[in-house]
Amino acid sequence: MRMERAVLQGKHIRLEPLEHHHVEGLVAAAAADPALYQWSPVPQGEVEATNYVATALAWRDAGSAVPFAIIRTDDAVVLGSTRFWNLERWAWPQEHPSHGRSLPDACEIGYTWLTRAAIRTAANTESKLLMLTHAFETWQVLRVCFHTDARNQRSRAALERIGGQFEGVLRAHRMAADYIPRDSVRYSIVAAEWPEVKQRLLQLLVGPIAKCGRTERK
Repeated sequence: MRMERAVLQGKHIRLEPLEHHHVEGLVAAAAADPALYQWSPVPQGEVEATNYVATALAWRDAGSAVPFAIIRTDDAVVLGSTRFWNLERWAWPQEHPSHGRSLPDACEIGYTWLTRAAIRTAANTESKLLMLTHAFETWQVLRVCFHTDARNQRSRAALERIGGQFEGVLRAHRMAADYIPRDSVRYSIVAAEWPEVKQRLLQLLVGPIAKCGRTERK
């Protein structure tokens, strides 16, 4: 897909296509507070980060994911990672206007994690704004969904805060970060809801939100 190399530029952060040169930055970001990632598969150390990037790029090359590094704009520090994945291309009938689309019809946003200093800053909100704008306005998808470990209350609250609609719990849905069958909570945003969600995200970005990762860095 041609869009997989796009840089999504925001005010506070930019999303760069994930590459091997981001490994060092990912290692530093994840090392700030490993205990933060109880429910998320976040790589620790150079070997895990190298394998993490290699897997993400293999998914990209197979056409099933578009991974990004989350970069702070003012100093190019790596804050974490995120990706589009589970890209769906529907089998539209030949007579349908959408027949022959090469872009996704639906997708999932996931594998999102941030370094400790970027938690409760604009980083997550702006990354979601950039990705959802790309999904709904460039790809023109019909649905974006999110899954999170049912135990991950922080992630669930963040998804509800940006306007994700709760759809239910999928039992024993995926392997958890602690290697048990996890129950996943599913949220989604559909195209008709996007204008309202976009306005909510824009309002959140002008609220009392700390600058990305600067509050704890000396």
